[in-house]
Amino acid sequence: MTSVEGAVSITRAGSAFVPLATPRAVKPVPRTVETPRASATLERRRQWERRYRMRLRTTDAAVILLAVGLTAAIQLFIGLSGTEVLRASLPLAGLWFVMLSALHTRDAALFQASATEYRGVAHASGLAFGLVAIIAVLLAWESMQLTLVVGFPLGLVALLLTRWAWRHWLQGQRRHGRFASRTLVVGNRDDVEYVVRTLHPIGASGYQVVGATLLDGNARDVEVEGIRFPVLGNTNTVAAVASELGADTIIVASRPEGDPDFVKQLSWQLEGTAAELVLSSRLTDVAGPRISFAAVEGLPLIQVQIPTYEGGKHLLKRALDIAVSALALIPIGLVLPLLALLIKVDSAGPVFFHQERVGRDGRRFKMVKLRSMRTDAEQQLAALKEQNEGSGLLFKMKDDPRVTRIGRVLRKLSLDELPQFWNVLIGDMSVVGPRPPLPNEVTAYDGTVVRRLYIKPGITGLWQISGRSDLSWDESVRLDLRYVENWSVMNDLQIMWRTAKVMVQPSGAY
Repeated sequence: MTSVEGAVSITRAGSAFVPLATPRAVKPVPRTVETPRASATLERRRQWERRYRMRLRTTDAAVILLAVGLTAAIQLFIGLSGTEVLRASLPLAGLWFVMLSALHTRDAALFQASATEYRGVAHASGLAFGLVAIIAVLLAWESMQLTLVVGFPLGLVALLLTRWAWRHWLQGQRRHGRFASRTLVVGNRDDVEYVVRTLHPIGASGYQVVGATLLDGNARDVEVEGIRFPVLGNTNTVAAVASELGADTIIVASRPEGDPDFVKQLSWQLEGTAAELVLSSRLTDVAGPRISFAAVEGLPLIQVQIPTYEGGKHLLKRALDIAVSALALIPIGLVLPLLALLIKVDSAGPVFFHQERVGRDGRRFKMVKLRSMRTDAEQQLAALKEQNEGSGLLFKMKDDPRVTRIGRVLRKLSLDELPQFWNVLIGDMSVVGPRPPLPNEVTAYDGTVVRRLYIKPGITGLWQISGRSDLSWDESVRLDLRYVENWSVMNDLQIMWRTAKVMVQPSGAY
C-alpha cells in the first residue's frame, strides 16, 4: 500500500512487510523476493522421509483394518447384527488412523532412536478408543465391549511391533550409510570431538558426521577412534561448507563468544540448504524426561528437573519389579532342575552361590546366583590379582581358571543370574538398576560414585547392554550414574528388551 504523501512504500515479502524508502533516499528494495529453494541434498532427504512415512501409513492402516476386522468377525460369529458391528467398527478404524496422524506419530523428528514414537502411538490409540467408547456408552452400542477387550490390545501391540520393525529396518539401513543425516558439526574442538565421539559410529542415532568447522579456524582434522573427520571453513562459511559436503544437518556444539546472534544468522543462511539445525548441550548424562524447554518473554530456557529418589514413580518401579520377577520365576523354576543337574555333574559343590553385595543406601544383602566357579574360587583370587584384566575396582579375566566348564556357558548366556529374580521379588534388588557392588568396592567409592547406591541395584542395566566386562571402570560408573538420575519406567522396559537381545547375542560376557 502507499501513503497519501507518497513518501514510504510497503511491499509484502514472504510473511513480513518491508518498508521501502523513497527513491531519492536510498536504492529501492526489489518488490519481489524469492523464497529459498530446496537444494538437491535437502530434496533427497525429504524424498526418503516421504517414502518412509508412506510405509508407516500403509502398515498402520493394515494393522488397524486387521484388528478391527478380526474383532468384527468375532462379533458376527457370536450373533451380533452386521449393522451394529459396522456402526461401531468403521468410525473406530477411521478415528484410530486419524489420531495417529493428528498426534504426529509419523513426524520425521521421531525417526531417531527414542521411545517418543511408541508413546505417541499408545497415546493416539488410547485416545481413539476412549472417544469411541464414550460415543458407544451414549448410544448404547453393545458391540463396543468386545472391541475394547480384543481389538484395542491386539491392535496396539501389532502397531508397536510394526513400528519397532520399521525402526529396526531403518537402523540397519543407516549402518550402511543410507537414510542417514549427513552432519556437519560446528564449535570449539573439545565440544566438536565430544559430539562426534557420541554420534560415531553411525547406527541408531541416524547422524553420519561428514566434517567439522572449528570456531578458532584451526585446520587440523578431528580424529575420533582412529577415524579422521575433515575440518573445513570458518564461522562465516558454515552454510557454504554444508552445501559443499552435501550436509542436511548442522549441529552447533558451541557458538563464538560475543556473538549472541550466531545461531539465528546461521539458521537464515541454511534456509533451503539444510533440514535441521541442532544445538548440542554439554549437560552430560542429563536426558529424557528431566529436560524440558520453555520460553519466557522470548528467552529460551532449558529446564533440568532435580532428580528425586522417593515418591509415586518409585512405587511404580517396585510394582513393575514384583510383576516381572513373579512371572519370570515360573519358567525359571522349570529349567532350574536341569541347570542344577549340569552344575552338579560338572563339579562338586553347591548349586547356588551366595555373595554379600551392597544395595540401596548401603544396606547389605545376600545375592544368589547359580554357581559358575569352583568352590575354592575366593581362596585363589589373591594369586590371580596380577592377571587382572578389569579396570578400576573390578576384577575380570577372560580366561579365569576358576570358572567351570558349565559355568562358562552359564555366564555367556547370563543364566547364572536367573536366581536373582528372587532377590528382586523380596525387595533387595530391582530388575533394572546399577550393577550390584561388592563391599570392598563401596569402601573405595568417592563422593560421586556413591550415588550409585541411591536406588536398588539391578539384574540388568545400561552396563549390561553396553558391553558389560568390556567396559572401563569409568564408563561403567558413568552409565550407572546416568541411569540413577534419569531412569523411567519406559526406559526400564527398553533395557529389559535389549537385555533379551544381548542374551541371544552375548558381548563382553566372561
